[in-house]
Amino acid sequence: MSKSHSNAGVVHVDGARYDWHFQREPHRSDDEGSKGMTIALLQRDAQREAWVQFPPPKRLLKGLPRGRLQLDDATIARCVRAAMSAGWEPSTRGKRVVVTVDAVGN
Repeated sequence: MSKSHSNAGVVHVDGARYDWHFQREPHRSDDEGSKGMTIALLQRDAQREAWVQFPPPKRLLKGLPRGRLQLDDATIARCVRAAMSAGWEPSTRGKRVVVTVDAVGN
């Protein structure tokens, strides 16, 4: 599996198709402090979205220029499974689910 340099993509997990896209880049602000990258997940033909938040990159915490994690299909699949285990049910209605994962998507 190759690394993805795009801002969106599709991944198949357990027979279902999930669309994903970057919601927010890693950044540092006076109000929020250091924030990691956030991606949005949505199962194809479903209604409820999940946002997966990664920790801020160490380089951002050290004051270096921000950098995005390189995401591959395996990392996105781990994010989908982490969101599902945290209670995300894509076929239900309601507010989006926000899940925090580690740097590898678990």
